[in-house]
Amino acid sequence: MSEAAPADAPEEVTGIRSLLRNRGFTGLLTYRLLAMLSYQIVAVTVGWHVYEITHDAFALGLIGLAEVIPYFCFALFAGYAVDHLRRRVLGMLACIGLLLTTLTLAGVASGVLPAGAFGYGTLVIYAAIAVNGIVRAFLAPVYMSLFARVLKRAQFARGAGVSSVVMQSGLVLGPAVGGLLVAWGGKTSAYLVASVLAAAAAVAVITLRVTEPPLPSERAPVFQSIGEGLRFVFRTQVVLGAQALDMFSVLFGGAVALLPAFISEILHYGPEALGLLRAMPAVGAVLMGVYLARHPLQRHAGRVLLIAVAGFGLCIVGFALSRYLWLSAVMLMFSGMCDGVSVVLRSTILQLATPDHMRGRVSSINGIFIGSSNELGAFESGVAARLLGLVPSVVFGGCMTLLVVATTARLAPQLRRLDLRELH
Repeated sequence: MSEAAPADAPEEVTGIRSLLRNRGFTGLLTYRLLAMLSYQIVAVTVGWHVYEITHDAFALGLIGLAEVIPYFCFALFAGYAVDHLRRRVLGMLACIGLLLTTLTLAGVASGVLPAGAFGYGTLVIYAAIAVNGIVRAFLAPVYMSLFARVLKRAQFARGAGVSSVVMQSGLVLGPAVGGLLVAWGGKTSAYLVASVLAAAAAVAVITLRVTEPPLPSERAPVFQSIGEGLRFVFRTQVVLGAQALDMFSVLFGGAVALLPAFISEILHYGPEALGLLRAMPAVGAVLMGVYLARHPLQRHAGRVLLIAVAGFGLCIVGFALSRYLWLSAVMLMFSGMCDGVSVVLRSTILQLATPDHMRGRVSSINGIFIGSSNELGAFESGVAARLLGLVPSVVFGGCMTLLVVATTARLAPQLRRLDLRELH
């Protein structure tokens, strides 16, 4: 079985083939990909489902709200549970929760469980999405905590690159597969496929070849333990700096939320261009993930992270000023490449700097940082576009990202000077 290397083990750097021969690591990637595909298919299908029932755009907005609120409410408690209970069991239970919600949605779509069941209309659907929000609070902390158990510390940077490729591939394939399933087989078929993927993810994580750390003999009170995780993040400059850098760059650089308006008003294309432009950041991130898996960063990691986020901001400004579809696509692809560097380095820093007994809590805090930035970034983009105009709002966001980089570089000198070899 795979297990964490002892602290005094030699730090050998292995290739991608060695990682892929590690059954624990490939099993963990399988769990992550299957769960993500299931989640993404549901996200696409449920939007179409709700709009068919309500014909109300506001009802679509409530889907995100129904998921985000439970996620934020449970995230810190999920991190506590991951640090104090069996991680594979929690991962399996989370996947079973995803399975049950998809089966519920399939029942609604097929008419076995009417949308108007119990007189609450689409509340049944929103309740299922709320459960998905709770489930999502467990998926990432389980993955991050097991990641450190299946790889040696010297493999973390390369493993993070491979993981980024898998994650971005899931983000591209999931919505595409979901859309095709709805178009060809209908909503019920899409939900049933998602349920099969969730069940497979549950099997993948519970059968994972990994040794888990012994359970603590005494459990600290919940809020005291959560507070310990929060204090660790806010006192560890490289962790806080990396998380804050990512959060604020996504918050201000959220051009993707405005793509429909750009395509219609600036580029003068139809909906066929939306899929292309939405896919380009993920394409760039996959390409960068492949490169970083083959050539993991070690030296000057903090400096490279700052440069990558600054490059992301410049790409957003370039996208805002573009009047050509091909140039807009290239700018978004480069923004995805820069973001891919940020994702891999932030994940590596998080793994190397976090003690094993705190990985669940720290991962949950990281999830709140990143989750909040995505949701709030879309909101900020809409408000800025209303106040400043479409193009000026995105230029403003890109410039604010550059300001965030400069501020982080000044306030977090440990991050600026970081060499990943110092964290091994």
